[in-house]
Amino acid sequence: MPTTLLQSDLPGLELLHRGKVRDVYGLADDHLLIVATDRLSAFDVVLPDPIPGKGEMLCQISNFWFDKTAHLVPNHLTGIDVASVLPAGVDANLYAKRAVVVKRLKPVPVEAIARGYLIGSGWKDYQANGSLCGITLPKGLQQAQQLPQPIFTPSTKAPKGTHDENIGFDEVVKLVGADLAAQVRDATLAIYRFAAAYAAGRGIIIADTKFEFGTDAGGKLYVMDEMLTPDSSRFWPADQYKVGISPPSYDKQFVRDYLETLDWNKRAPGPKLPHEVIDGTAAKYAEALKKLAGITLA
Repeated sequence: MPTTLLQSDLPGLELLHRGKVRDVYGLADDHLLIVATDRLSAFDVVLPDPIPGKGEMLCQISNFWFDKTAHLVPNHLTGIDVASVLPAGVDANLYAKRAVVVKRLKPVPVEAIARGYLIGSGWKDYQANGSLCGITLPKGLQQAQQLPQPIFTPSTKAPKGTHDENIGFDEVVKLVGADLAAQVRDATLAIYRFAAAYAAGRGIIIADTKFEFGTDAGGKLYVMDEMLTPDSSRFWPADQYKVGISPPSYDKQFVRDYLETLDWNKRAPGPKLPHEVIDGTAAKYAEALKKLAGITLA
């Protein structure tokens, strides 16, 4: 059975960051240990209930995609065995499938988002002004409609508890310089196109996704953190896709839809989830992992 972990506890290791989902520890030799917990965030608020096995599924699907796309963009994985860096007395089985040892990189301070379909905040922006992150789109598009071509729509990286904000490419250039901005844009779109084609062959539409990038001491760009997970992407079953509605999904839209029925202001603390929403979310993540990567967590 998958393990459940709401918060990691690794005595003796330096905890650098506890994010919405991941706990990050410092290791020697410019390495980090990243632990994917079973925390779930929605509307940038961490909810009180874990989704059992979620961190394992996120880690395994990320590792799958990192391997699949290594020919396009290098990634932060080192291949070092997680058990070899855990403190004495820690149950290695708890961390085996949900943690990775990675290169310590300098984060690029933007969320790198690729959109292939008009949904979510992109749909709202389009309805308001006919454009998205400064990119003018054709008139008359409908909700969930495929865009003429995938577009790069970056956003700020907001601290936990606050909201990301869409920004134009010119803002990315101001933040990181023209060369790095272009590298991030081109890498984002290359990975998205490859992954979208791969997923389409397995009956899944990747509507949009976001990546995080970092650079090493020499300025080389790497993709890092997570990749093409149900937390960072919208996955739609192709056989249920229809233009004009928000399609059913394998991602945490299932939770968002439930939360939208509540009288909640989308600020912390988040509401508790009923068992059927927890179980349903876990099942959707597991189905995505099986369909995309052929992996079943036993």
